[in-house]
Amino acid sequence: MSDPTQSLEIHTDLAQQILVGFLHTEVTRAGFERLVIGLSGGVDSALACFLAAKALGPDNVLAVRMPYTTSTPESYEHAGLVLAATGVRELTVPIAPMADPLFELVPPSDLVRRGNILARMRMIVLFDQSAAFHGLVVGTGNKTELLLGYTTLFGDSACALNPLGDLYKTQVWQMARAIGIPEVIVAKPPSADLWAGQTDEGELGFTYAEVDRLLYLLVDERYSPQACVQAGFPRQFVERVVERIRRSQFKRVPPPIAKLSDRTVGYDFLYLRDWGT
Repeated sequence: MSDPTQSLEIHTDLAQQILVGFLHTEVTRAGFERLVIGLSGGVDSALACFLAAKALGPDNVLAVRMPYTTSTPESYEHAGLVLAATGVRELTVPIAPMADPLFELVPPSDLVRRGNILARMRMIVLFDQSAAFHGLVVGTGNKTELLLGYTTLFGDSACALNPLGDLYKTQVWQMARAIGIPEVIVAKPPSADLWAGQTDEGELGFTYAEVDRLLYLLVDERYSPQACVQAGFPRQFVERVVERIRRSQFKRVPPPIAKLSDRTVGYDFLYLRDWGT
């Protein structure tokens, strides 16, 4: 019997064509011609930046580096490699002057709250630059992060459109190598760089390779949790991941609206065709 998780392997050329077309179509459909992206030095934002440059041309993409005082020098340097490779416009906005006053209200030991503040500060900068540059903000969250809720609501999850949201992390790595992103970026341990020594897999407690195989069965193949256990995944691991998916559903949908009328936004009023367009 073949391994169904082999379908995590993607046709990178076709995927690139689809995602570049998606960016171009959705931006122009909204009446814009430019994109804004936060460039962290990680593989996700690097891939999104490469795709954006291909979709609209480097002059129409603004990449913003937003270092904090604890950000690693490598993050800044790796973002620079992406800037050099793509030729997009660039801006650097240090966020310490904005974040530090809020940090006075947060215990130094509460790393998650502090990390959330940094993520939301960065999104404030990006949406301000969206207004200044007249471009839409590109999301850089991948499918693994979205399913696990490994995002900051109204922080790194905020965007106008997201080309990576249907790519698992392991598929992001596949595409990154195929598109020519520097190997030093692709090969390094994934990290949001929100505090010293932070890594994604260390914080999650499992590797992306492990969880992507499980998520693919649960989501794409519609396996039940019990079927995943029968397929060889440890029961505790399956239960832990399923619980993360359930508990983070609120991050993946717009806020629920209490229904009072016959035409409620998000329920009955859904599409532009409701305006006759």
